Amino acid sequence: MSNIQNESFFSNDSYDSCLNEEIETLKLYRFIINGLLLNIIGILGILGNIISMIILSRPQMRCSINYLLIGLARIDTVLIITSILLFGLPGIYPYSGLLFTYYYIVYPHIAPVVFPLAMVVQTASVYLTLTVSLERFVAVCHPLRARSLCTYGRARMYVIAIIVFSAMYNLPKLWESTIKEEWFPERNVTVYCPRPSALRENELYIRIYIHWLYLIFLYLLPFLGLAILNAAIYRQVRKANKERQRLSRLQKREIGLATMLLCVVAVFFVCNLLPLVLNIIDTYRPSWDMPILVNTSNLLVTINSSVNFIIYVIFGEKFKRLFLLLFCNNSLFGTGRESPDGGATHDDSFMSNGGDRQSLRLHRQNMSRNGMSTRMNGSERDKKKGGRCRASSPGPCVYYPAKRASKEITIAYTTQTSLSGPD
Repeated sequence: MSNIQNESFFSNDSYDSCLNEEIETLKLYRFIINGLLLNIIGILGILGNIISMIILSRPQMRCSINYLLIGLARIDTVLIITSILLFGLPGIYPYSGLLFTYYYIVYPHIAPVVFPLAMVVQTASVYLTLTVSLERFVAVCHPLRARSLCTYGRARMYVIAIIVFSAMYNLPKLWESTIKEEWFPERNVTVYCPRPSALRENELYIRIYIHWLYLIFLYLLPFLGLAILNAAIYRQVRKANKERQRLSRLQKREIGLATMLLCVVAVFFVCNLLPLVLNIIDTYRPSWDMPILVNTSNLLVTINSSVNFIIYVIFGEKFKRLFLLLFCNNSLFGTGRESPDGGATHDDSFMSNGGDRQSLRLHRQNMSRNGMSTRMNGSERDKKKGGRCRASSPGPCVYYPAKRASKEITIAYTTQTSLSGPD
């Protein structure tokens, strides 16, 4: 959403008329970048985020990091919708002549509300990305503390706190715009356009709140935090890859998840670099008019909110399998009648903190199946030897052999708690 409060939302043209004409080159560029690419990418991004939310909400995916990613997908979905309403649809009319009613009547009336909402979700998206990196930093670099810090309840609190902070920080933007009306003689209709309010034109407000606070809280602090946290994660991942043969399965999954989230942060850096540069330029050189770069930066921010689903599919084996089970033809991928909820295995879980209860339950199930197989084989041997089968007693099911149970439970529990926290 980059510089919408500086150049995209409030036009730098004369405020006297709503009917100012842009040059044809800029009209064509806005039509291609906003009217076509932003709308297409945004619609695909919304679909991808909805699929991500459905998959990450499955019972076998329940953990703190997944709750944060669900929150990020929700925020990104709202961010894409606001981008389409503020930039995508308005970019169609000036070049094509389509959507006249939206451009001159609907858009001016919804923009004063959609614009603050866009800034709220943009702020929340930035700080949720930072929180995801912080969670991974604790899980990878301080696994002993992850048990108490990386919990499902804390993740819910983090998401709520970020949304409240984002709403409070952007509250003044509700009073930044007004609606101007004008008679359009060619169409014989009254048209409207958003214009800055007296608050938005106040020099002190612009210098402190719009320029400096925006630069500090939406770029410098989050970028610095992301750089430090992900540098530490990357160093730990490189160290773990050198010792990969000695890693446990759970440690390998944690490193794989950290690698995937490094890609998410890398895309965030790339897509938000141009908005950062434009904001710095606008702070020191507000007279510079760069509509082409501003429209490009808005497209990049929309792309950043739309591509996480692709990253999850590429790097998440369990995510990809659940996607195929839930949304693709089972026979096409050879999955048979396997249910989506039954697709979770202990060996290839994706986006999991390795919760103690889930791992212990899966370990018990595996031992139970092994015990049943042993008893069945023993019964077959008895049939062959004795010629008849003795009726089995209706006693309780024993999940572990008596001599091995306590030792194996202790090993499984110790391995889990030394690496990450519970669900």
